[in-house]
Order: sequence, then structure tokens, then C-alpha cells
Amino acid sequence: MMRMLGYRLLQAGLVALLVGGLTFVMMRALPGDSAYRIAAGRYGYDHVDTAAASAVQQELGLDRPAWQALADWFIELLRFNPGNSLVSGAPVMQEIGPQLGQSLLLAAAALLLSLLLGPPPGLIAGLFPGGKLDRILLAASTVLRALPHFVLGLILLLVFALGLGWLPVAGYGDAAHLLLPALTLALGLAAVSGRVARDAMRQVSESASYQFGRSKGLNERTLFWRHGLRNASVPLIAYLSVQFIYLIEGVIVVETLFAWPGIGHALVHAIFARDVPVIQGTALIMGLLFVLLNTLSDGLCYWLDPRRHNA
Repeated sequence: MMRMLGYRLLQAGLVALLVGGLTFVMMRALPGDSAYRIAAGRYGYDHVDTAAASAVQQELGLDRPAWQALADWFIELLRFNPGNSLVSGAPVMQEIGPQLGQSLLLAAAALLLSLLLGPPPGLIAGLFPGGKLDRILLAASTVLRALPHFVLGLILLLVFALGLGWLPVAGYGDAAHLLLPALTLALGLAAVSGRVARDAMRQVSESASYQFGRSKGLNERTLFWRHGLRNASVPLIAYLSVQFIYLIEGVIVVETLFAWPGIGHALVHAIFARDVPVIQGTALIMGLLFVLLNTLSDGLCYWLDPRRHNA
């Protein structure tokens, strides 16, 4: 367990180095005048001229060598200071802190919905392979997993918001605003988690220990709750750790589509404004969240599977 935690801590450090360096290089490689974009973000495109762009460039030191700017950012990061926004001048964490909370709310709602929609029918289908529910689950998971977030979100928006008028089109407010973006993320996750649960439950129900329980006269409900669910949960949780990157990537698309005021929405606006510290800080948080969620997933698998205790 301690070895795993040490590995994850090392991974977090590498993520910080790679994410900070790659985002910096990519933003420097983009065509166009960064100073002009930043000035436009501050004052609006209608009030920006060459003099304003030159003043911003001199104020922020954008003419410094790239290696020096990147080295300064890493030094400040070691002090747990990811810098200030080039547009607003506010600290990066103050700038993206509220958006991070909204993204975590959206991700948690999506994960909860996916766990309600996917694994329960998957576990039942695994107990009765080849049945009607099994065939429906396999067909639905194939279709849903093939649809990109943007397409699936548009379909849900057209049906439930514009067509039926049951839910708001976009924005932020009450729980109704949360449902469509969360469902867009959840359906893709549920499609695969249901299939993983089905395959895991089928393998468990066909195992020698499960068959032995049946031969001893234990009914299906007792077998499922005592032996089936716990053993089938391990591969499901391991799958979720892999899908966290799918969830983080989907948040960016879905927040933009539904105008949800989260970290993905803030990242898109920062890219347009060439606000490099905000971009670096946002990407860094996403990378560290991925490491943290994988660590929690590994801990759950360690707790559920006694075979890992001596590994």
C-alpha cells in the first residue's frame, strides 16, 4: 500500500512537470499575437489597438525568452503558487476555484447517475447471460459508447429541452440545469460500466466457488450479496479508474455545450484569451485530479480484494 502511495506521489510530480511544460509550449506555438489577445480579453476587441497590445506585452514581460518564463512558473509552483491571470490579474486559484467546484459537482452527479444506470442491469444480465436483458444491454452499450459527448449532448438537448421543454437548454441554477449535462456524461460511462459489470458477474457466477455455494443449497440472493457483488466490484472499480480520463475530457466538451460555469468552460475562454497561467493551472488541476481519483480507486480495490494485501 505504501509503495502504491509513493508511486502516485511521484506520478503527481511528473504530471505537474509534463502538463506545465506541454501547455506552455503549445500556447507559444499558436499563431497570432498573444499580447493583442490578452489586451482584448482585458478591454474588449473594440477598444484594443497596437499601442494597447504593446503596453500589455511590456507590462507582462511577454518578450522574455520562453525558457525563462517557464522556469519562473515552475519555481513559483514549488511555492504552491501557480501565478496570476494575465487578463484579470487575480491569482489563478482565485480565478478558477469557483469553476472547479462546479466541475466537481457535475462530475460527481454524472458518476452517480452512471453507477445507477449501468452496473445494476449489468450485474443482473451477468447472472442470466444470453437473456433478453443481456441482449438489450449489449446493444445499448454499443450505441451509446460510439456516440461522442457533443453528439449525445445535442440529441438530449433537442429532445428534452427544445422538443419536450422539460429541461432548460443551458446555464446554471437549480437541479434542472444540472440534469442534462450530467446525463450526457453519465450515459457514455454507464454504457461501458454496465458491460464491465455484466462480464465480471458472469465470470464470478461461473466460478467454482460460486457453483459450490449453489451445490450447498444457498439461494441466488444470498450468493449474490455474500459472494457475487463483492467479487464483481473489483474489476468494475478498476474500470472506473481508467474512465476518469474519459470523464475529465468529457467535462470540457459538455460544459462548453451547456454553458455550465465549470473548469472546462474556463479553460476554453482562457485559451481564446491566451491566458497561459490559467491554462496551465486548469490543466494541472485536471491532471492531479486524475492521479487522485486513480489513487482512491486503487485503495478501494486493495480493500475489496484480499489477494492484493500481500502483493
